[in-house]
Amino acid sequence: MSHASEPQPVTASPGTPLRGALRPPGDKSISHRAMIFGLLSIGETRIEGLLEGDDVLRTADAARALGASIERLGEGRWRVKGVGIGGLSDPEGVLDFGNAGTGSRLMMGVVGGQPITATFDGDASLRKRPMRRILDPLLRMGTQIVSEAEGGRVPLTLRGPAEAIPLTYETPVASAQIKSAVLLAALNAPGITTVIEAAATRDHTERMLRLFGAEVAVTPHGPGGHGRSIALTGQPTLRGTDVIVPADPSSAAFPLVAALIVPGSEVTIHGVMMNPLRIGLITTLLEMGADIERLNEREEGGETVADLRVRASRLKGVDVPAERAPAMIDEYPVLAVAAAFAEGTTRMNGLHELRVKESDRLAAVADGLAANGIDYVIEGDDLIVQSDGSAPRGGGTVATHLDHRIAMSFLVLGLASREPVTVDDGAMIATSFPSFTPSMTALGAAISG
Repeated sequence: MSHASEPQPVTASPGTPLRGALRPPGDKSISHRAMIFGLLSIGETRIEGLLEGDDVLRTADAARALGASIERLGEGRWRVKGVGIGGLSDPEGVLDFGNAGTGSRLMMGVVGGQPITATFDGDASLRKRPMRRILDPLLRMGTQIVSEAEGGRVPLTLRGPAEAIPLTYETPVASAQIKSAVLLAALNAPGITTVIEAAATRDHTERMLRLFGAEVAVTPHGPGGHGRSIALTGQPTLRGTDVIVPADPSSAAFPLVAALIVPGSEVTIHGVMMNPLRIGLITTLLEMGADIERLNEREEGGETVADLRVRASRLKGVDVPAERAPAMIDEYPVLAVAAAFAEGTTRMNGLHELRVKESDRLAAVADGLAANGIDYVIEGDDLIVQSDGSAPRGGGTVATHLDHRIAMSFLVLGLASREPVTVDDGAMIATSFPSFTPSMTALGAAISG
């Protein structure tokens, strides 16, 4: 259960300005959830713009194994016929999620609330990732852990109860995955389950629950109302519906930052989701002096989307507050690249969650910066990048640790550094942005491998 046995190095080189337009892949978070809610609904769900990366396809395979009828109608177009809450069946084999942390954790919530037994596994990277904080609330809801690898990691086998136990649960860290796992398990719980989070995290699960017919009440919580209390009325009848998946802001981050740092560039990025809980990177880049225009704002699939016109900009260092982390947790690696071109000091505060992603992203980013002659300091969970505003040296080879965002971030660096940058393996980029290389080369980027 691993990626291609032979690494596939990829190199990005400085060259001409980036010009043109592109639409990034569909949002990964919404793509996972569309498949899962299609499974849990009665009737037919049609999905447009689904991200057809490996992570989402693993979730589709798992939904199929649990009883859904799933058909691909064309590029990004899928039809899911669900079995409804309580209608899932034991899968015949292991649910192999590859490198998909989101898919595996959300589906643990699904299985943990249903009267079925299923085994979860994944690749070498997923086997290292902690699952205990997902399992802890599920145990309180009646889920049984039949078997598990050391430390609550996969491979693990879960058995759900006839009915989940409703509860009030305060998440120990700001994590949409923990919140979503509890809410998905609570779909088969009588009464009301409440999840309390001290800092608001991405709210796609709540939005999609409403879209499919569940009753969800969201209220501010805690000092200043920065947290949320989410109350779900259990055992609803979810109805299949149409879902339009907007472009993923986490994927849009790579061409966006590339256009800012490659001199003379002007790029338009179409259909990007502008959910306030997902645009921390754009907020930060604007503070750094980025020239980003929001055009043609509109509603698609319950989310606000816009086209972004991005022009090369002279950036300056800023202090990024820790409370912004949930709105941009996946974008810190590429923000670190932007910071390498920003005059002054950029301090990114409170990055503990980066240590438990596909890799220890904080360490991986630091190693990549060092390999390319970029000044940085790590103080606790803070990353500090210093630059005089000129292009960094580059010329390094970056260890990706099977992490797609590390790979793409440092390829973006190579498009504007003085010397080319190589990543040791680009195979896993397909998990979230299968068309990354052809999309970027169409804009004029020099990427080969």
